[in-house]
Amino acid sequence: MTWSIVARDPRTGAFGVAVTTCAFAVGARVPYGCGRVGAIATQSFVNPFFGVDGLQLLKEGRSAAKTLAILVAADPGASNRQAHVVDRDGETAVYTGADCVDWCGALSATGVSVAGNMLAGPQVTARTLQSYQENAALDFDERLLRALEAGQEAGGDKRGKQSAALRIWTTEVYPAMDIRVDDAPEPLTELRRLWRMAHQRYVPFQAVGPTRARPGGVLDRAELDASCAAYTQEWNRRHPE
Repeated sequence: MTWSIVARDPRTGAFGVAVTTCAFAVGARVPYGCGRVGAIATQSFVNPFFGVDGLQLLKEGRSAAKTLAILVAADPGASNRQAHVVDRDGETAVYTGADCVDWCGALSATGVSVAGNMLAGPQVTARTLQSYQENAALDFDERLLRALEAGQEAGGDKRGKQSAALRIWTTEVYPAMDIRVDDAPEPLTELRRLWRMAHQRYVPFQAVGPTRARPGGVLDRAELDASCAAYTQEWNRRHPE
């Protein structure tokens, strides 16, 4: 009842998951990730341990394929699960259980995987991946968002629409971007609005916050305001409405 795209940005090394579905609050259940480690989407009958335990396996140095194999082998409900993973090297792995509802399936390319179940047809994953590949010049977050929009135009979830999310991890364990639409008639339209709003202050504010390399972050309010204002002005110049 969901489709998602997981990817590693070849330019920055960031990881991202973008997802939408005809169910409530998909962003709270499907996407997992960690900077410098990888990203995971668990869907169909969601198993949160695929995300929690999967990230730990990736942190220990296991590949996407090995990580997913371990998770599937340990799950008595595996035939009802769908999951896909991208690791720190950009390698992907995907699993679709035999009991997932048609249409279900996945497509992968270097550094990116698209997977879905209960979809209008294979054209949904195909258009999602095609859009991602065609828009390599875009910033990573917009590239993921456009990919979902293309999949929705191709039919999306065959039951309808309700929620969507976009999460991106750069260098830290916490996400650099985490925007979610839990319940809306047009979740991707609302997600795009929130994405634009996020770049007005949230994104530059996150960028100067505490990191492992800079534990204090930027604490001078004048410096923070100037940094956010300069970022927003340039971003709006490059993304006119």
